[in-house]
Amino acid sequence: MRILLLSDIHANWAALRTIQEPYDICLFLGDLVEYGLNPVPCIDWAMKNAHYAVRGNHDHGCAQAVEFTANAGFRYLTTLTRPLNAQQLTEKHRRYLATLPTTRWVTIAGKTFLLVHANPHDPMDEYAPADVDFWKKRLEGIDADYVCVGHTHMQYTLRVGRTTIVNPGSVGLPRDGDPRGGYAIMTPDEIIHRRFEYPIEEAIACVEQSSLNPTAKQMLSDVYRTGRLVRRIESANGTPDSHITGAEHE
Repeated sequence: MRILLLSDIHANWAALRTIQEPYDICLFLGDLVEYGLNPVPCIDWAMKNAHYAVRGNHDHGCAQAVEFTANAGFRYLTTLTRPLNAQQLTEKHRRYLATLPTTRWVTIAGKTFLLVHANPHDPMDEYAPADVDFWKKRLEGIDADYVCVGHTHMQYTLRVGRTTIVNPGSVGLPRDGDPRGGYAIMTPDEIIHRRFEYPIEEAIACVEQSSLNPTAKQMLSDVYRTGRLVRRIESANGTPDSHITGAEHE
């Protein structure tokens, strides 16, 4: 049994279509949309190929037209790319995002998997680092062989008691200083974290052709090329923002 574990595609079709990994089952951990500007082919791919999937915070916000306003960092990019993503969605795509469960239990080859975007305590928002003490509290009452999460855009495997936590990183918007896309392969014998090259300039060209303002275009281009927000870029009100970093949440 070969499981392909994906998360945080973020409307980056150039990255998603590059993955050619063979698999028996695909598990998707949320955030098909926003930041990037090609949500429809990404959702179509998930609808066809993801055997089990859960909803991410961006999926929820986009499908439910949740108003969001921020003037710096990744939150600023959410503010600007949410309406651009939402206007591309058909009712079919919107319904798919809105009806994805926030958590999902799956049994595969006799092993129990809990799928959740963020963590079992807070399925869509709270960041879960690769920290044993953090996870001990979030696993109280959880009896699973594997807990599979995304949201942080950081790859890790962590053993806590009888449970193995796996975060495959981000397919479409890594934030760990490595611009290559990330995913994980799970087999009965091992968990493999992979990184892959994809046509980054194609993703950037899509951004450049959009109606985003120059600041947002530069911010997204930086993330695609470097794997983090690295520059002091002016916030929406025109003042330099020293808090724009690759570690910022949202």
